[in-house]
Amino acid sequence: MFRNLVRLQSEFGRCLSLSEVCPRSQQWRYALKYSTATAERKKFYQDVSISQGEGGLYEINLDRRKLKTPGGKLFTVPNEALAIAVATEWDAQRDTLKFYTMHLTTLCNTALDNPTQRNKDQMINAALKFLETDTVCYRVDEPYGLVELQKNEWDPVLHWIENRYNVTIGSSSSILGPEIPEATKETFRQHLNSYNFWSLTGLEFVITQLKSVVLSMGMIDRHLSVEQAVLLSRLEEEYQIRRWGNVEWAHDYDMYELRARTAAGTLFVHLSSESSTVKRKLMQD
Repeated sequence: MFRNLVRLQSEFGRCLSLSEVCPRSQQWRYALKYSTATAERKKFYQDVSISQGEGGLYEINLDRRKLKTPGGKLFTVPNEALAIAVATEWDAQRDTLKFYTMHLTTLCNTALDNPTQRNKDQMINAALKFLETDTVCYRVDEPYGLVELQKNEWDPVLHWIENRYNVTIGSSSSILGPEIPEATKETFRQHLNSYNFWSLTGLEFVITQLKSVVLSMGMIDRHLSVEQAVLLSRLEEEYQIRRWGNVEWAHDYDMYELRARTAAGTLFVHLSSESSTVKRKLMQD
């Protein structure tokens, strides 16, 4: 059963395999309690399975124990696809449970326990604040090489999202950034309001990783791959590395770690939006 998630993972950057390469996921303050409360623990189960419980919700079973959240709630997810994805994370653990690699589990825990007790409107407001300081909207005016790199790499994505949502965003080299029209904010507010609470949890996580609404929506809408979005979010850093060099291994480590978190968040958005059952073709070996 767990092999069947591969087809879902391939389009979103192989988030589970990347998570094993990048064992640090402690950046998102809302999920901090869940990802770091116990960094590692000896594995205490052999078999992982899923089952459908009350209200059509899916549960994760570790041997005969039902998984619970850090807040003590029964761990339930809204559909079979997400249940398989989470079960795969638990099934992939070896002798030691490395919770900091289990990004989908962490996001589910956050959605279930809602530790900051926020509603959808508050989550949308938090996400839209990143639009005012979006990575791709802030431009440098020197050196020339970086100016041209930002123009060549960021402008196409910016033009795409403006056309896709019929909005105006713009860019600026001012420390204040571009002035985002209220009509643009309202358009995105209405769009984000179409997401359910779980999907918003994942989307806000992705936006926080990339510090960009533009790049995050590019991934969610499948205009950008995870690798492309991460690289674009680190454009200035990559430019400086090519110019001055980097600390051996540290650059790749940070890059893969960011990919793992971003891929998991994107996968979470799509899986939490799926229908209550996995399509038959996805369940075939």
